[in-house]
Amino acid sequence: MAANGLGRGKIIVFGIVFWYPLAGVTYQFLHYLIGLRKLGYDVYYVEDSGRWIYDAMKFEFSPDASGNVASVAPVLEAHGFAGHWAFRGNYPGGQCYGMSEGEILQLYREADAFLNVTASQELRDEHMAIPRRIYVESDPFAVQIKVAQGDEATLAALDAHDIHFSFGENLGAPDCTVPVERYRWLPTRQPVVMELWENPFPPDPGSPYTTITTWHNKGKSIVYQGEKYYWTKDREFLRFIDLPRRRPVPFELAVVVDEETERLLRGNGWNLVHSLPISKDVNAYREYIQRSRGEFTVAKDQVVRPVTGWFSDRSASFLAAGRPVITHETGFSKFLPTGKGLFGFLTMDDILAAVDVIESDYAGACRAAREVAAECFAAEKVLGSLMERAGF
Repeated sequence: MAANGLGRGKIIVFGIVFWYPLAGVTYQFLHYLIGLRKLGYDVYYVEDSGRWIYDAMKFEFSPDASGNVASVAPVLEAHGFAGHWAFRGNYPGGQCYGMSEGEILQLYREADAFLNVTASQELRDEHMAIPRRIYVESDPFAVQIKVAQGDEATLAALDAHDIHFSFGENLGAPDCTVPVERYRWLPTRQPVVMELWENPFPPDPGSPYTTITTWHNKGKSIVYQGEKYYWTKDREFLRFIDLPRRRPVPFELAVVVDEETERLLRGNGWNLVHSLPISKDVNAYREYIQRSRGEFTVAKDQVVRPVTGWFSDRSASFLAAGRPVITHETGFSKFLPTGKGLFGFLTMDDILAAVDVIESDYAGACRAAREVAAECFAAEKVLGSLMERAGF
């Protein structure tokens, strides 16, 4: 029996909260931690990696995790996880925070399972002693391509787990072009703790459709069977660059861009705010979403073109805040209700039609958004299904 009286088992969630301490990431993992605790599990959050952390203020990697830990640990503890979190820098000179090294190793001996969310934790011998090893992939495509190409490191990492889940809910379907070989990928999606997103702010007629995003990513594009699949959002936003000129409602991006890109976006009617002040504080991040009129966003080519069925954890939070979402169609409409609070698009006409539906009954669209979140993303439902299929 767990020390806090929870008796369904001792579960570790591995993740990247300290490695990449931005609010959207923190919420992604809080939803897992709180959701599993609500289901009755004794839950621990652990990072125990050999990679340096990312210093989001300096935009560089560093072996010194103290600043990241200082910004994230109070959030975990405010939600009841004091004594239930650990960071161990498993590299020369790396420090241990939260639980001691001895307590971490004892936890590995006692845990019933771990969820390797975002597949961020590399597994070593001490992890392999944990009886149930659950792989949770947040971004499909790249791993499946590496499997198809016989990448040995990827195969070894997947083989170290005994069950595999993916946010790519359409993997293996006839209309999905992602190769599915060797492993059985079970569908899952981002859990959301609904009470975290209860919205105290009434809709403001002047508020914009927003999103919080990275404009350009480097180094993750993939060539497969002679085709290049991109892992960056600027290409997709540029396809719809004149959207703000098409409808009399404001559109805004929380983003960091260079001067040339800023001129281009503003010249096409976009409002811009700097994303870092929003992303480095969990309360500012949540309030930005809650005060938005809704979300308009694009998705990366790697999840759109192959029809993966992927859906964004950030968009799930918009829905939970009762804010309608217009987002790139990845095949998710096969699994989620669309047409009222949630809309998928492939073309500009799809976007404009979605805006028109929302604006024709905005209050109804907000109610529908919250209903989609409660029906499809509520943490108890999502994680209850995942854990049941994982053998719990």
